[in-house]
Amino acid sequence: MNFQNIFKQYENELKQVERELINIFQSEATLIPTIGAYIVNSGGKRLRPLFLLSSADLVGYREYKRVILAAVIEALHTASLLHDDVVDEADLRRGKVSANKIWGNQVTVLLGDYLYAKALHISVAQESLPIMEALSLATSQMAEGEILQLMKAGDPTITFDEYIKIITGKTAGLIRAACRIAGILGELPQEKLQALTEFGNNIGIAFQMVDDILDYVAQESELGKKLGKDLMEGKITLPLIELMKKAQEKEEIVGIIKSDNFSEENLLKILNYLKQYNCIESSMEIVRQYIDKAKKALQVFPDSEARKRLFMIADYITLRSK
Repeated sequence: MNFQNIFKQYENELKQVERELINIFQSEATLIPTIGAYIVNSGGKRLRPLFLLSSADLVGYREYKRVILAAVIEALHTASLLHDDVVDEADLRRGKVSANKIWGNQVTVLLGDYLYAKALHISVAQESLPIMEALSLATSQMAEGEILQLMKAGDPTITFDEYIKIITGKTAGLIRAACRIAGILGELPQEKLQALTEFGNNIGIAFQMVDDILDYVAQESELGKKLGKDLMEGKITLPLIELMKKAQEKEEIVGIIKSDNFSEENLLKILNYLKQYNCIESSMEIVRQYIDKAKKALQVFPDSEARKRLFMIADYITLRSK
């Protein structure tokens, strides 16, 4: 079984998730479903819903509520992307023109707000305080992670621990919530619920690390955004943290990071230094450590097809960089 086969296994349910997502966009304000259709049709791997669905299989929960909550998770993710694109003044999202470029910042921010509110409203209807706690915590942590990232923008002294705190909030929190919600639905005992939550957290950290690595190594057509965009926006991510730890040319690198007039020449210098000091390789080694931690957390569950699928999704995260 490979990763694409896993998606094929969940193909029908993921289509149901997309239909529920379209329903979340329904409103008398006709611009909301119009933009919603554009966003949903823009694609995306629906990885967060996949984590919830496959984790639900692990715990033996197969009711339709898992589809509804997978759509809620994807709606929260979409809301965060809409806000991110406004903050980052993005031109592209998944290789297509971003919503803020078509409909403007005001509409895009308000649509993100609408999605947050509507998603949480739907989750209230599930009548589960633990699920609400998981979702509200993830939502507040996403905003906190983004604000922490803005506070550290262009700061070459950022530590690895600070970086982990940022990506735990902005990315890992929602993947952790997806896995935890599946455990809540399956009424897991506390030890197994915590293990599944830990799996989601470590996978989420690894996933964002790979995204940050791809910013320096992927083809723009694959990435769906400009190569080196994080650096241009002052985001100091794992490859640069590794570079600052290893490089002898720290003064020059700091100058590039702090430069107001970022150039292609500066990007090439950074790319060359990353290569010279094997920073992509060492960054990927850190990713693998988090993947291993995630897999170890699932050892409390008996061997099963569902657990194998989760392991395979975890392995896919490292393959994205190749």
